[in-house]
Amino acid sequence: MSKLIIFALAALLCIHEIYGITIISKAQWGGKAPKSRTNANKNLGYVVIHHSAGAYCSTMDACKTQMRNMQAYHMNDLGWADIGYNFGIGADGNIYEGRGFGLVGAHATNWNSKALGIMFIGNYNNNKPTAAQVSKAKELIAYGVSQGYLSSNYVLYGHRQVGSTECPGTNLYNEIKKWPKWKA
Repeated sequence: MSKLIIFALAALLCIHEIYGITIISKAQWGGKAPKSRTNANKNLGYVVIHHSAGAYCSTMDACKTQMRNMQAYHMNDLGWADIGYNFGIGADGNIYEGRGFGLVGAHATNWNSKALGIMFIGNYNNNKPTAAQVSKAKELIAYGVSQGYLSSNYVLYGHRQVGSTECPGTNLYNEIKKWPKWKA
């Protein structure tokens, strides 16, 4: 192995440790391969926060099930290429890979090619986001900035700000309005 490759791997591991980010891969939650993919630009300028508006999950098994259910609905019923969101965050405190970084999502009309879509699993008109979910969302965003997927000057919106919807639910929307990059 060349010294450059070893250095690059060491640098990546250091970033991983600094941010402490662990992502449950699509393979780990039992997701299907996408029908197609579209690469996203680097340094996206926006993050759009969503809720699934479906069942809440507080265990890894339940969250994996919800991710599979959402992917099946998006692909089979809506005819999309994959689950719409780039990432999901469960009340179990885990981040779940959707489309992932570097790929265009299908989560907010006219915003998909310029925004990372992060979805909190559950209905946040009814539930309140946990401290672990909030922490993981912020860690994921910081990681995206550190890796060049998001601009350091990104703007954070709730889905309702860019589309005609209640999403991300009132409780989650009230939470994200406290985050430093949220914009009215």
